Amino acid sequence: MSFNQNTLLVVLSCICISVCVSGEVVSAGSPVFKTHVDPLYSLNLLTALNDYSDISQYCKDLLDLFGNQYVAYVNCLVPAARPVKVCQNCFVNFENLNKTYTNISSDEVGPAGEVCRDSLLRSDRLMLVFLLFSNLDGIWEKSNCKNCISSDSPSLTNDTLYFLAMLNQTYNCFDQYQQGNHTELCKNCKNTYRDLNILYSEMEKNYTMCIDIEDAMNVTRRRWSKTFNCSFPREENVPIIAVSSFMLFLPIIFYLSSFLHSEQKKRKLIQPKRVPQYSSLMNIQDKLS
Repeated sequence: MSFNQNTLLVVLSCICISVCVSGEVVSAGSPVFKTHVDPLYSLNLLTALNDYSDISQYCKDLLDLFGNQYVAYVNCLVPAARPVKVCQNCFVNFENLNKTYTNISSDEVGPAGEVCRDSLLRSDRLMLVFLLFSNLDGIWEKSNCKNCISSDSPSLTNDTLYFLAMLNQTYNCFDQYQQGNHTELCKNCKNTYRDLNILYSEMEKNYTMCIDIEDAMNVTRRRWSKTFNCSFPREENVPIIAVSSFMLFLPIIFYLSSFLHSEQKKRKLIQPKRVPQYSSLMNIQDKLS
């Protein structure tokens, strides 16, 4: 047997010894082929990182409070998605979250003289706390909730409460007459629905409307027009109807005025024959005589 053959046999023997244990072939899931890291090692590493944390206990407490309030606000937003009641149901949760984030992002000094803004917002490139709050704050701003929430205290404004009261009154009227013929509903609920539309238009002009009111009015109008098949001319449509009617009759007025003007010109062009003068008549009589 040559040197190369002996070397090959030695290599094959080593492979068999490494693969076989007690005469059995080792499976891929056995500890011999274990490729993942030992959980005990990962746990020890995690414990070491926690011990090495560079934030104080005061900042940890603020971060925990922010996390709990963040979860509470999200849990409030999801059920308020349809129908939209983001502002009226979740303004307390947002107010709490906003206060905690303000404390984190401010220059307020903790008991040990630490500023949590540097350790929680600026210590890494991701800035996760800032991103989380920005997303929820964007939802609040896009919903125009500040138009429905009083700035003095976390409560609904008087305009919002008045609109919700009129909305409930309109829905009570719908519920009372929605059974059977909708003609009675259109007749008996017309005034209530009209007053609600007028109030909504005023709030829209005064910028005192949030997404809750906008969505509630859209749903109410769909029920009025599509579900109950009622019609009601809105006051803002009156000028549009008047201008449209004027434009419709404008060609008729134009052609009629042109016709009358042309007739007047014809009368001016046709002159009556001149009556002969008296002297000419006398000469004609002399010639005849």
